[in-house]
Amino acid sequence: MLNIALFGPPGAGKGTQSKYLVEKYNLTYISTGDILRKEIANGTELGKAAKDIIAGGHLVSDDLIVKIIEKRITSENKDGILFDGFPRTVVQAYILDGLLIKLNTSLTFMLSLEVPKDELVTRLVERGKSSGRADDNMEVIQKRLTEYEDKTLPLIDFYKERGKYISINGVGDISDITKLLNNAIETTLKHTFFNIVVTGKPGSGRGTQAKKLAQKYNLAYISTGKIMRQEIASGSEIGLTYKGYMDRGDLVPDELPIRMIERVIRDNPHVNGYVFKGFPRSLVQAYILDGLLKKIDSKVDLALELDTSTLTALKRLSGRSKTEKARPYDLNTDVIIHRLEEWEDTIKKDVSTFYSNQNKILHVDGSGEDEEVFAKIDKEISKLIKH
Repeated sequence: MLNIALFGPPGAGKGTQSKYLVEKYNLTYISTGDILRKEIANGTELGKAAKDIIAGGHLVSDDLIVKIIEKRITSENKDGILFDGFPRTVVQAYILDGLLIKLNTSLTFMLSLEVPKDELVTRLVERGKSSGRADDNMEVIQKRLTEYEDKTLPLIDFYKERGKYISINGVGDISDITKLLNNAIETTLKHTFFNIVVTGKPGSGRGTQAKKLAQKYNLAYISTGKIMRQEIASGSEIGLTYKGYMDRGDLVPDELPIRMIERVIRDNPHVNGYVFKGFPRSLVQAYILDGLLKKIDSKVDLALELDTSTLTALKRLSGRSKTEKARPYDLNTDVIIHRLEEWEDTIKKDVSTFYSNQNKILHVDGSGEDEEVFAKIDKEISKLIKH
């Protein structure tokens, strides 16, 4: 199902654009404002309860809204749903999640019409001259816009974090704005993420090969180790925390890489997917990654494991320790051995088995020159992506 929340302040043009989208994509139209106004006009109990609230420029209670929406959703059978005017708060966003779960579906994305405040006031005042709506007067307009800014704008961050927020310029000819909306929908419908976890013992070439995959297939490269090193170099407080763990070769607490990964996903919504290096490193982290990707309706598609002998890994780490790319833990033999033991005892046993049981593991010989190894990886990856 194609489920869209059309978002924007009062006067942004949601109603106008909704008519086009509903017809083109065969969607059930849910406009809480329209439905409430009909209830008021018909003098129903629900309408009487809502009348004074709407006339004052305030939001109707969530209980009333849920009853309206649930009744409408279950009464029609179309290819999706267009929500106009809902959700308006973060609480309602969670309510919407629950309503759609009952239908075994979820919100595809939020389309947000962005219009400057002075333009909104002009539009609403003009509309008030012919609409006859009690809420189209200057006093109520200002209240509605203030209500929007105070309670509704936090929704932007809510859906940005889930990778489901798309901003649309709402100023210009109606047909031009319609075209922008249509292009955003068509692009998103064609977009399927391909996500890869690159694993292997320290010195297996994970970082090198993950970067090559990211570059060729337009994937966002997520290396928790690299992000931590950047924080350490900046001298930040969180960087000092990372340094203590990394100097010992230990895993950092799970809440720290979670924040890193969420930030990269949020900042890179238009890539073809994500390639993870250095995460997950435990069974718990594998479950965490599933949860992080579920937030954007995605999943791990492949775990690429680079197989190298311990001797080869030691030679590579020793060689790197003599270059400008040296890591702090490359300079300490005890830490290197600790990291190799951690790989054998935890990562390989738990993480590799986790993905192997899901038939998602791909073993590639990681010995040899970088380009030679990548050619082998690329051959297999291209088959999977085409499939």
